[in-house]
Amino acid sequence: MSETTFNWGIIAPGRIAHNFAKALKVVPNASLYAVASSNLERAQAFSLEYDCENAYDEYQTLIDDPQVDAIYIANPHRFHFECARKCLIAGKAVLCEKPITVNEAQIQELISLAEKHQTFLMEAVWTRFLPVWQQVMTWLSEQSIGDIRFMSSSFSFNVPRDASDRLLNNELAGGALLDTGIYNLTMSQFVMKREPSSIVANGMIGETNVDERTSVILDYDGVASQFTCGLNVTLDNNFKLYGSKGSITIDPMFWAATKAVLSVNGEEDQIIEFPFKATGFEYQIEEVMNCIAQGKLQSDVISWQDSINTMKTMDEIRRQIGLEYAFLNRD
Repeated sequence: MSETTFNWGIIAPGRIAHNFAKALKVVPNASLYAVASSNLERAQAFSLEYDCENAYDEYQTLIDDPQVDAIYIANPHRFHFECARKCLIAGKAVLCEKPITVNEAQIQELISLAEKHQTFLMEAVWTRFLPVWQQVMTWLSEQSIGDIRFMSSSFSFNVPRDASDRLLNNELAGGALLDTGIYNLTMSQFVMKREPSSIVANGMIGETNVDERTSVILDYDGVASQFTCGLNVTLDNNFKLYGSKGSITIDPMFWAATKAVLSVNGEEDQIIEFPFKATGFEYQIEEVMNCIAQGKLQSDVISWQDSINTMKTMDEIRRQIGLEYAFLNRD
């Protein structure tokens, strides 16, 4: 890694990769050095938009580029595992979009590779790094709402009925749980700092064989987190924590929130707002760069065990609602 500039590479310059590239511009010493797409024209257009030096039409070319310090993986869920696997074998640090894999077995294999090759690996759960959520965690540590008793959240939109879109495509590991429900789940885990003691799930599998609505109750030894994620209806999309003395409400869209409200004894006590410096992705980028500078292989904010617990829980939810991905038996 160079002394002054940290060179990022991006695999798959789709919609979410634009948020990443915009965020890079506000991170000190960060540079977008290379982008790779299966479509060279798309890679070239992306590189031109963000002043990127190199555009490749093969992922492996980017992975093998010795000037790349870390790689952000932003392709559809199904392909995360194989891309991350190739990066780790090549000794490249990885920030991979959530969900980092499709099941627990895959994340366990990636962690083994990261350990073997002594290479940094992190799931891109950007929400955990947002200033609003950091303030929420401070309120909880200070017992501002007393003992936490219950959580309620939703992440659901009525999406266009395009069977070929990744959201509704079983072959791309589509569905509400892996795309939106992971936020409800991972933030519940963030608050509770452990995996649930019991899981009860109900879902509706649509005509393209993905879950279009999944409702879950996670129980943490008496503390419950209830959430619904979906692709066929628009819900409130906030996240609320209830305690023995009050509550905390994270505004819609809670996964990208800039505002939260602390209420104590039924009265608003504090309202905090933290606008992003760019897209909100900048905070997780800073975390990756800081961890690598310190020689760490994983983040304390979203550790390998956190990702294991999330995938294990989603495996069980999928089992309960009957959501199967046929490609897992073929790959």
